[in-house]
Amino acid sequence: MTAAPHPLLAAAQTLARDLLAPNAERVDRESVPASHIEALRRSGLLGVGAPREYGGAGAPDPVVREVQEILAGACCSTWFVQTQHHSPVRMLAASQSPARERLLRPLATGELLAGIAFAHVRSFPRVPVRARTERDGWRFDGRVPWYTGWGLNDVMLLAGVTDSDEVVFAFADAREQPGLRPSPPMRLAALTAARTVSLELDGLWLPGESVVLRTSREAFALVDLPRNTNASPAVFGIAHAALRVVEEAGESETARALRTRLDEVRGRVYALAAHPVPHERIAERLELKTRAYDLMRAATTAAVVAGGGRAMDLDSPAQRLAREGMFLLVQGQTTDVRRAHLDALAQI
Repeated sequence: MTAAPHPLLAAAQTLARDLLAPNAERVDRESVPASHIEALRRSGLLGVGAPREYGGAGAPDPVVREVQEILAGACCSTWFVQTQHHSPVRMLAASQSPARERLLRPLATGELLAGIAFAHVRSFPRVPVRARTERDGWRFDGRVPWYTGWGLNDVMLLAGVTDSDEVVFAFADAREQPGLRPSPPMRLAALTAARTVSLELDGLWLPGESVVLRTSREAFALVDLPRNTNASPAVFGIAHAALRVVEEAGESETARALRTRLDEVRGRVYALAAHPVPHERIAERLELKTRAYDLMRAATTAAVVAGGGRAMDLDSPAQRLAREGMFLLVQGQTTDVRRAHLDALAQI
């Protein structure tokens, strides 16, 4: 836990206890409701790391990470929708683009909810979405394979790659429009409730002032590296939630043994996340990420085993946490992360 309690930690814990966790199984079977997003907005959690001068909380990174743990452990589908919002906020805060003054305040206060459509850039040299200049703006063509929060998000941060391998990030309205068509909602083994679709782009035109960043693909890859090699706070949130289920089943010794190991890895992961050079010590980051995965998998498996046949009921949190943990194994996965994880599994 963080050394100095922050008001938003109490807000996250209250929201998790009173709203998210009690409804998690129902949401998992249905869909993240707009009322959950409204509750997040009222709590201030959508602006947890956003600049104070734009209406955000300006919380330090340890608080931001702990908030994400709490939300993921309570309802991973809701966590996944809202976690998309924070990358556009951070990018706008670091930008001097016209989009900053237009969008940063409504995003920081939660008046608007943002989604992201740029994970496909990591698949280079494949280029699923191509960006080209056209009429004092930008034209986007291709297919965004995964877009989460459709029907909940107001805007999206879209990226495409130019013929010269420059990555262009621009904001678009998150709605069907000329040049943008969503697929039907995907049915997934976990987090179907997060409203994920694919997006077909056929000449989507965005004005120049919608662009928030233009950067080389190499520069983007360097900045993106720690996002993929550091273990997500959600991994620890799911694992701790599973260990609470194990304890409630009367298996306190198992829960205690796993929690001790989990907290040791968590401390090391977060120490590296705070390292002043985020793209250093990559091998160590990947090793810790795979260990965190192992412990999350052990915790969710323990929850299922402790529950016995009851854990297979769709009203049981054990089966939901096991499936959510499976989702986190591949969320944001890159070739390097996959290779490190498979190599670690081969040593078991």
